[in-house]
Amino acid sequence: MNTRMTQLSIIVAVDRNRGIGVRNQLPWHLPEDLAHFKRLTTGHPIVMGRKTFDSIGKPLPNRRSIVITRDPAWRHEGVDVVHSLADAVALVGGAPAFVIGGAQVFGEALDVVDRLIVTEIHEAFDCDTFLAPIDPAVWRETERTAHQSASGLAFDIVTYQRNQ
Repeated sequence: MNTRMTQLSIIVAVDRNRGIGVRNQLPWHLPEDLAHFKRLTTGHPIVMGRKTFDSIGKPLPNRRSIVITRDPAWRHEGVDVVHSLADAVALVGGAPAFVIGGAQVFGEALDVVDRLIVTEIHEAFDCDTFLAPIDPAVWRETERTAHQSASGLAFDIVTYQRNQ
């Protein structure tokens, strides 16, 4: 799949053990990260699997929602339905877009995206879904900013670029 004409990024939050969710939900409440997510993704297409869409429950405002599903009958108002990551990439054309989950879609997208935007939470949570390790032979860290939530939860927002 050729995505080099697309500015495709993964945006994800992970805990200390690379956990990203439990029972199709975020196991933490981090308003500062949600605001960061909203700032970056507003005005851009977001690509997700059907289970991730179901956990959100509706299209997010001011973003084109593209949902990947194997179910040919699945439909939802306000959503573009595709059946593969390649179809999603073709749909966004050359526009900047964000892959927002879940684990299966992240796994496929890791091979084709050029940038990872990762919120690294400094605690471990009871997760049942995980992000694959970020391979330093493939990815280089280009930016890291430390944050503290109002609730006291420490986290870093880290940008990785694909090595050329």
